[in-house]
Amino acid sequence: MSTILAIETSSEMASCALLRGEEVITRSSSGVRTHSQAILPMIQELLAEAGVALRDCDAIAYGSGPGSFTGVRTACGIAQGLGYGAGLPLVPVVTLDAMALACHQQHGGSEILAVLDARMSEVYWAQYRFDGGPQAAPLAVLAPALSAPDAVAPQGEVTACGNGFAAYAEALAGKPFAAGAHADVMPHAAQIAQLGRIAFEAGQGVKAADAQPLYLRNKIAYTSAERREINAAKAAA
Repeated sequence: MSTILAIETSSEMASCALLRGEEVITRSSSGVRTHSQAILPMIQELLAEAGVALRDCDAIAYGSGPGSFTGVRTACGIAQGLGYGAGLPLVPVVTLDAMALACHQQHGGSEILAVLDARMSEVYWAQYRFDGGPQAAPLAVLAPALSAPDAVAPQGEVTACGNGFAAYAEALAGKPFAAGAHADVMPHAAQIAQLGRIAFEAGQGVKAADAQPLYLRNKIAYTSAERREINAAKAAA
């Protein structure tokens, strides 16, 4: 099996994972303002614990978005820097895919609705179906979208997850799928690594220069804080 290093920084929690054989080891750190500073030391810890060098990995998977505008740029930028340095391909993984896999693994269900807080009174959401086992990749029934919370409209009965249910509890309270939603399920590098391996072994790796974040919201200007975070990510990579 391929050895995959994974990076996920699309939300308030930064995480990284190393998937080697059937074993996955992870690190995580909360605090969106420190993602670019926290992720590289965590990666070094993972590699040291596993006794492998970065060049021993087969690919680097990263949470490509949607998510925090700065966060998805951070993951992509750091993955690119590491990929360039080690000569490794990159594998972009949609963060909502990773949320759906986590929900499927932790709570079961074959129809999963992932709803992620997008700020500005909006959510990112998508619906997935699982036809295989707990390690199977999800099939998108409704592709990732950006909308107001009350516009979320899955097909049929679903198992719902994501912090969108906590952030917009009032707007979603009347929806039948909101009852029992698992608001604590979030994008994590463990599932990014698992889906990254599936994609890599299917030939879906890309060169570091071709890696891109996934944006569902157009944005014209950066805030000062975002510019500082982006510059810090570039310097760290």
